[in-house]
Amino acid sequence: MVASTQQYRPDNYPTVPIPPLDLTIRRIRAAVPPHCFKRNLLTSLRHLALDLLMVSALALLINYIDRNAPTQALLRTLVTVIAWPTYWWWQGAVMTGVWVLAHECGHQAFSPYKSVNDAIGLVLHSALFVPYHSWRITHSQHHKHTNHMTDDQVFVPSNRDHYNSSHGITVPQDGVRRYKAPLMEAIEETPLGDLFGIFQMLTFGWWAYLSANVSGQNYGKGANHFNPRAVMFADREYWNIVVSDLGFVSALATLFYSVYIFGVSAVLKYYFIPYMLVNGWLVLITYLQHSDPAIPHYAPKAFTFVRGALCSVDRDYGIYNILHHHIGDTHVVHHLFSQMPFYHAKEATQAVKSVLGEYYYKDTTTIFQALRRSWAYCKFVDEKDGEIMFYRNYKMEMLANEKRR
Repeated sequence: MVASTQQYRPDNYPTVPIPPLDLTIRRIRAAVPPHCFKRNLLTSLRHLALDLLMVSALALLINYIDRNAPTQALLRTLVTVIAWPTYWWWQGAVMTGVWVLAHECGHQAFSPYKSVNDAIGLVLHSALFVPYHSWRITHSQHHKHTNHMTDDQVFVPSNRDHYNSSHGITVPQDGVRRYKAPLMEAIEETPLGDLFGIFQMLTFGWWAYLSANVSGQNYGKGANHFNPRAVMFADREYWNIVVSDLGFVSALATLFYSVYIFGVSAVLKYYFIPYMLVNGWLVLITYLQHSDPAIPHYAPKAFTFVRGALCSVDRDYGIYNILHHHIGDTHVVHHLFSQMPFYHAKEATQAVKSVLGEYYYKDTTTIFQALRRSWAYCKFVDEKDGEIMFYRNYKMEMLANEKRR
């Protein structure tokens, strides 16, 4: 049975208007205390050391628990079933914090020294199988052109024609859009269908983006983050991409060597499963930051940097705000000032609210509610809507209030 999309229509759905063209970054920056822009290497290193200490402590703790579990089969099984998943979850969350600090390096927010930032970022991201410089370059373009239909680099929406053709949508004589495949029509907007699609995105989405630019611009064959000649990269960036590839290959070699020394099971349990959770966190956070029925996408003529930056959503992740260095709950100010270190972002967020007013968007629904709502409604945009487009679901419905325009 197909669930009604009415369940995703809260009465208090936000109606944040489109920012005016004359809202400038200089005006917003003037509201932020100057010290918020100061980067301190020792402060960043302290946060990194704490993260690495937590990673090590969790690994040592699970090793101790595993080695000292009761010998009685049933009790040992109970300890294993509880202890290992607990380790995987929290290790994945802490390692995501390491990912975020590497992300700080890519923005040159880790310290005032570019060579230090790039060296640390290369090591940390390579350890998490991210090609540092190639990601850094496309991520910079994402920040410059957030929600720009032709120049953004991640979670770029399909237009109506592309979505219809790639997903098998038809419009019979009764005018109701349907999937050609009866199974797809049956499971669309059902809990089972949503769960399956979200699981695919969180599990394989990051690999698909790096290796085939899935969810990025449609550049055709050869568009991936490992190809120095890919269309996303300028010729001057060739050797940076090569260095990133060497870092990735070195990490892969270390992984295989670890398997040889410690065995597949140990590497899987101690590293690979938490690593997969890091990828899931990364995709979840990024998806919800910029894929929301409330925020627009812009055709080139309607785009400004400020408008794009304000196509970001702040969300409360509870304790994970701390573990993830506030990448989720201060993302608006991060897009406005990407070189600002994360430890000043909360103060800066409060400061910019006085200037942004109704143009600042924080979603207060739970992460689970937001995820299912975005999955239901963020299918494609219709270029017939004009230069400012909002997401629609597969039935062509959208949540965005018309007065936003």
